[in-house]
Amino acid sequence: MTDPLVRKHDGTFHWEGVDVLAYKQDGAAPFKDVTRQVLFDDASMATQLRYFEVAPGGWTTLERHEHVHNVMVIRGRGRCLVGEAAWDIGPNDLVAVPPLAWHQFRAADDEPLGFLCLVNRDRDRPQLPPEEIRGPLEGKLR
Repeated sequence: MTDPLVRKHDGTFHWEGVDVLAYKQDGAAPFKDVTRQVLFDDASMATQLRYFEVAPGGWTTLERHEHVHNVMVIRGRGRCLVGEAAWDIGPNDLVAVPPLAWHQFRAADDEPLGFLCLVNRDRDRPQLPPEEIRGPLEGKLR
């Protein structure tokens, strides 16, 4: 194994040897001020653990897909949409995103929102909503 067994946290929601990556690679999906870090990605496991950070006032893409997400908020506060319902979220809250549920995470205007996300290692591509669905769903987060 080339990766260290322990990767120390530096106090700023970064870990030794873990790259801070762009949230989306293709740029086709709308989002604002989001980064991701892949914390665990072991080929012998069927899951991947990632850390996402949404800057104050930022948001993730409104999307859906066949794979599930299991999320734990570890920093900040904001709102999330799952299906057609929206909730205020903060540290230690858990969010389960079922298959094909529209979902989006938004940070509060005054602090970042950071969350761990457990997903299948091999995932399907996200689907974006048509405009007639997107507007009303995003309106529930405001």
